[in-house]
Amino acid sequence: MNPIAKLLKALPPGTAMVAGGTAVLGAASYIHLAVAGHSLSKVDMAGVSVLWTLVMSVGIGLFFPIEQELTRIVAARAVRGEGAAPVLRKAGLLTAGILAAVLGALALFAAPIADRLFQGDRQLVAVLGAAFAGMALCYLTRGILAGTGRFTAYGSQLAVDGGLRIVLAFGCAAAGLHSALAFSLILVVAPFIALLLTLSPTLRAARPGGPIGTRELVRGLGPLTASTLLAQVVVNAAVMSTQLLEPTRTELIAGLLSALVLARVPLFVFGSLQASLLSGLSTVVAGGDDQGFARMLRKACLVVLGLGVVGGVPAVLIGPWLIEVLFGATPGQLGHVDFLWFAVGTTCYMLAMVLGQAQMVLHKHRAQLACWAFGTAVLLGITLVPGDIALRVGLAYAVGSLATAAAMLLTLRGAVPRRSTSPVLNGHLTEV
Repeated sequence: MNPIAKLLKALPPGTAMVAGGTAVLGAASYIHLAVAGHSLSKVDMAGVSVLWTLVMSVGIGLFFPIEQELTRIVAARAVRGEGAAPVLRKAGLLTAGILAAVLGALALFAAPIADRLFQGDRQLVAVLGAAFAGMALCYLTRGILAGTGRFTAYGSQLAVDGGLRIVLAFGCAAAGLHSALAFSLILVVAPFIALLLTLSPTLRAARPGGPIGTRELVRGLGPLTASTLLAQVVVNAAVMSTQLLEPTRTELIAGLLSALVLARVPLFVFGSLQASLLSGLSTVVAGGDDQGFARMLRKACLVVLGLGVVGGVPAVLIGPWLIEVLFGATPGQLGHVDFLWFAVGTTCYMLAMVLGQAQMVLHKHRAQLACWAFGTAVLLGITLVPGDIALRVGLAYAVGSLATAAAMLLTLRGAVPRRSTSPVLNGHLTEV
């Protein structure tokens, strides 16, 4: 058994189940953007690139924290024998409130958003709102599924979402569509269908149980949401910074998105670990297994370092060529050094995500926020330094991610126990 396989075997149950769905969804991102890149003009592709970036940054920043908090709370309640139905109801109301505020803001500022980001196309602003709605509902249900250990249903939702994106992208190309709107709507249709097909397992997972106080659900959600939004700024800033600082360089904007998607292959794989890792960490902490917590955290860090090397080396060596072949990027926009910064940034970013989950289950939400704020400040400082924009945004991603991970390590010093304290839990949650 190779070292990576040994490390993966030590991770929480459900990682492999989610991995399949994550692989499909990750592949769908590449195929969707690749087909769009070969079907659209550079100007239209820049619009799709910006919309995709907003969905994968702002959308994730706003609604992924709900999944994380639900996973943590539901997993802990399961250890105590409490059902998740009250959590789902209260979290559903909270999600609806956040979504309503976001959609209201998009409606109010539709004109300036369209003018600044989408060449005046308000239809793409409407698609952005619909995509946010789909993400909000999907993350809500995934939190219940992950917290109760139903990783087959969790992985199925990811796989259906990804599979539909692939089918719809090729369908648009086969139909001869050269519309940014058509390729953007894929980000709306696929998640909604995936949600409907996995709604039944979610409802079955939400068994009746004792009430949950509003404070228990929201006390960490504010800092966590801010942390996640800052994390998405760090990982997606290259495209948005270039759009805002040098909006006329549409070829570079499209090329940057293609390069970042390629360099972030390990991050898509990491997604299969993330849900089960949070559930596993929450479970061992709730059961008092301090040694298991420390061991799981160390293994996860080693896995992401391995993923960073395995995915980063090919990206650096052949990345400039691949984005031209796969995504139709304009030759000469980005080189090997640019891909080196992207690969280093992705590895450090994954480390920060793992360490951030440890902070969260130890109720260090504010420390997590402070670390991401520090990393974002470093990123912005480097981005605003005069010089070539492509070099600045790549270096900013790498150094900003490294600064965040280093700060998190400092906050966790002494917080990760080295010895067991009589754990009361002898296993992990399993599929029901």
